[in-house]
Amino acid sequence: MTDTISATQVRDLRERTGAGLMECKRMLQETGGDIDKAIEQLRVKGIAKAAKKADRDVSQGLVQAYIHHNGKVGVLLEVNCETDFVAATDAFKDFCKDVSLHIASMKPLYLKRDEVPAEAVEAERAILAQQVDTSKPAEIQAKMIEGRLAKFYAESCLLDQAFVKDDKKTVEQYRAETVGKLGENIQIRRFARFEIGV
Repeated sequence: MTDTISATQVRDLRERTGAGLMECKRMLQETGGDIDKAIEQLRVKGIAKAAKKADRDVSQGLVQAYIHHNGKVGVLLEVNCETDFVAATDAFKDFCKDVSLHIASMKPLYLKRDEVPAEAVEAERAILAQQVDTSKPAEIQAKMIEGRLAKFYAESCLLDQAFVKDDKKTVEQYRAETVGKLGENIQIRRFARFEIGV
């Protein structure tokens, strides 16, 4: 099996995922040379690695500024990592730029679900309760409300939003993949979005 994986395939996978050469080769061997399956498995492993690193202290990082070309939208973003070495890498800087561009484009109101004020959640829940089909059983209505509430979070919380550069993953999944690539805990700490007239 080792001989059937070419250097071109390994390089290809590395360019597409940012994973290490040996990890790319091993994953291609495990998936029989199927690059799409290898990408999927590397994503899964990256998210697993991110979960293991979640408790590590993050006291370094960057404040990223983004100003849209027309000068009418701007973002300030703080992203933390464990070491100044990782904070200085192009991969970390690219992550910060990508997230600030996403914030400018997608206008999240909150960083994550637990930062949404309880009164905002209850107000949204009340609106959704008026929209459900009342002829359905109560437990079905409750499930419908929770499903629509998840959509509310996906629209208003940065980490739940579909990533602007790849809508097949959320910003949180992109963060977890970056943790897997860089080998350090990375946390989006806070952001502020400014727009003229808003």
